[in-house]
Amino acid sequence: MYVLVAVASRHGSTREIAIAIAHELQVSGVDAEVRHVEDVPDLDRYDAVVLGSAIYMGNWESAANGFVQRHQSRMLTMPVWLFSSGPVGNDNRPGQGDLPKVVEIAQLTHARGHQLFAGKLDRHALNLGERLVVKLVHAPDGDFRDWSAIRAWADGIAAALKAAALPAVAGGLSSDSARPSGYGSAYFG
Repeated sequence: MYVLVAVASRHGSTREIAIAIAHELQVSGVDAEVRHVEDVPDLDRYDAVVLGSAIYMGNWESAANGFVQRHQSRMLTMPVWLFSSGPVGNDNRPGQGDLPKVVEIAQLTHARGHQLFAGKLDRHALNLGERLVVKLVHAPDGDFRDWSAIRAWADGIAAALKAAALPAVAGGLSSDSARPSGYGSAYFG
């Protein structure tokens, strides 16, 4: 099982989450690599995809949306999970609700789940326009990512992948027939 953790990250915070997810998958015995969404020409060598994007102004990065457009047909043939990173502050509610565009992407890819993780904000890393928006919405500086929740979510993905692979090996079934379909996973929203 070889998993692509594809990520769109403007300032690196979401990429750090992707790295943590890939590391946890590897610790659980699942081979994984992290790549920027624009650096993935095809999905031929992967058995599953974890796709993540930073959220800016309530939307996924355009590069992540482009990744889905380019690879949608292949993603329909494999397990896919989605994650978003973006809300900041102590009053955010990671994992609660999904952005309409993420729901659409989940439907287009038949994603098994989506998880919203709190993000990180460092005003010093932002350009002038971004700083103005952050000031306007009163977003607080700080790192609000919950690394335990990120690792636990990745562990759940590893367990699902291993469980799906076992019947295929034991019963001689193809990997496609061993995969559950739709949104029956506890990971969605």
